[in-house]
Amino acid sequence: MHNNLVILAGGASSRMKKEAILDNLSPEEIAQANERSKGLIGVGASGRPLLDYLLLNAKKAGYKNIYIIIGEQGELFKEFYGNQNENNNFHGLTISFAVQYIPEGRVKPFGTADALFQAVEQFPELNTQEYSVCNSDNLYSAKALLALRETQSPNAFISYDRDALEFPSERISRFAIAKLDQNNQLLDILEKPTADDLEHYKDVEGKIRVSMNAFKFNGNTLYTHLKNCPVNPERDEKELPTVLLNSVKANPNTTLGIPFSEHVPDLTAKEDIADVKEYLKKHYPVLDWNV
Repeated sequence: MHNNLVILAGGASSRMKKEAILDNLSPEEIAQANERSKGLIGVGASGRPLLDYLLLNAKKAGYKNIYIIIGEQGELFKEFYGNQNENNNFHGLTISFAVQYIPEGRVKPFGTADALFQAVEQFPELNTQEYSVCNSDNLYSAKALLALRETQSPNAFISYDRDALEFPSERISRFAIAKLDQNNQLLDILEKPTADDLEHYKDVEGKIRVSMNAFKFNGNTLYTHLKNCPVNPERDEKELPTVLLNSVKANPNTTLGIPFSEHVPDLTAKEDIADVKEYLKKHYPVLDWNV
């Protein structure tokens, strides 16, 4: 099993920064939503950020080496998790920071695939190892993260049962869906599915599966696809699902969809903050690092 987890935290958080009038948020919470990276918004006990809880679950799952990809203005991460560029000790985890630089001529980062490519260029040891990748603004369970460590498949992703996600149906309907074969090998990912598409994308259990950006990769075989990832013409970004599909085309039957049926708390917009706070209060009444 591998010990490396790469956390994507360098995005622009543009949806979180959109103006919203919510009477269930304090002025401090609104200020944090406007100013901080999403994973650093204080939603937990004593105002600790969501990323604390993700790191706790990563520790429970047995990860040792954490690489957080931050933006060029991401110094606040170092205030929380260690001021060195690499090998900070945080509750027994080794925390290092990769920086996603914005290319000249752009105002926003170039997407998740670009973030990971810049990280493996800055930490080339990842290209000779296996590693997991996930978002900083989702709280994946320790069980799901452990499944990524345990799988023998060269590449994999957590394949979530769409019906188990506790989001509004309109929001869920916008999620990209995965097409798997009878052995749960990835065949395709469909962005913006229509109602007619759903019947053709059910897996062997009759479930519609979605990815929440929780991946396991073989660094050696993925590197070329990361480096050569094309730009999505609609969103003008380089995206990890594109990398994954290009890897599948080049190496069929190497990307397993690991079926899971559970909710994944998410901080996308200000409207999510109160929901995540309630989830943490219910499921993580104490942030206990003694694991």
